[in-house]
Amino acid sequence: MSDTTTTVEFIARLGSAMLSADYPVTMVRHTLERVAARQGTDCPVLVLPNFIQAGDRQHTTVARGAALRYDQTFPLGELVERAQTQRMDPAEGLAELDRIHAMPRRFGGGVSVIGYGLQSAAYALILQPTVLSLIAATGFGLLVGLLELLTRRNPALRQLLPVLSAFLVTYVAFSLGRLLHMGHDSLRVLIAPLTLFLPGVAITLAVIESSTSEMVSGSARLMAGLMRLAQLALGILLAVQLLGLTWSELVDVPVNTLGSWAPWLGVAVYAVGIILHLGPPRGFAPWLTLVLFTAYGAQLLTNAVFGGYVSGFGGGLILILSALALSRLSMTPVAQVMLAPGFWLLVPSSIGMIGLAQLASGQGSAAITVMLVSMMSIALGFTTGYALWNAFARRGADSDTATEL
Repeated sequence: MSDTTTTVEFIARLGSAMLSADYPVTMVRHTLERVAARQGTDCPVLVLPNFIQAGDRQHTTVARGAALRYDQTFPLGELVERAQTQRMDPAEGLAELDRIHAMPRRFGGGVSVIGYGLQSAAYALILQPTVLSLIAATGFGLLVGLLELLTRRNPALRQLLPVLSAFLVTYVAFSLGRLLHMGHDSLRVLIAPLTLFLPGVAITLAVIESSTSEMVSGSARLMAGLMRLAQLALGILLAVQLLGLTWSELVDVPVNTLGSWAPWLGVAVYAVGIILHLGPPRGFAPWLTLVLFTAYGAQLLTNAVFGGYVSGFGGGLILILSALALSRLSMTPVAQVMLAPGFWLLVPSSIGMIGLAQLASGQGSAAITVMLVSMMSIALGFTTGYALWNAFARRGADSDTATEL
């Protein structure tokens, strides 16, 4: 294989890995163009959400692979940065990509399930800090985490996991709600264990790509996000119909019986859950905790001043600014990996701040609107924050190493 062919293959596979890690299409294209320039290769690229075509006459086409795990995005981010700033041996780059894809998980399946249970418990502390809500969210989180573990090697069942999980959680939650007279706790318990399936990343990327004139990619991601919402809605609706619930039973009464400290404890518990469930590298915990508390604090402040619908915007704005600022330090990972957990925290809490009453009103369109508005407000906060960063914080920065959205 000639050096040029190997270089083109490296560029194509690097782009495919970035797509698998949910990098925006615009960022992937600009990155591959800079890598080609560093390698001294004329390599036009075509980037779509599901495949990469690199090269001209003898082009290489690589389909997007399976989604990379969160822990795999750390070495990928380092490889992307290195490929943009220095000329690499393409064979070395391909070997590193093989190593990333073959990386074992840091923790076993049991630890991962416990981690997701803790994440669900954290959302309960944030959205509905009561003892019953905390117990129920933890139990449902362990159930969904176990289902996720059992379906990892079965793509067909994994496609059904959102519907199945939403149905089981809704059916058991409202059955127990009737039996134990949980009342106001039952509705808010639904969000915590189902956050794994909220299409926040797809919706955010759709907004970012549409705002940069990537209409094909943006539309495709938006449709994927809407299909995921439809799956969740179907599972919930099936359980509601099977139980014969009336809309008067689907009430939303925010209650905090634990104290004002509970949501902040929830953020800390969420950080522990992320570490156990997703297994990021050692040493990342302090930066993870800092980013989570910063984003959540900004969201609370924005909610207090402007209301729930804008809370996601403020959280997303501060999240991306803090991630970009921290990424400039030599001991921190790239901004992309610091953004992800903050975003996962913001989406459910933003929905909770808007209020679940619209989700319980019997109007399916209102439920979808609430979720879409919350996710899009965070995405707009991202794009606004990045624009501000470009305008002020990075004047005089090397444009060759700039991160594009």
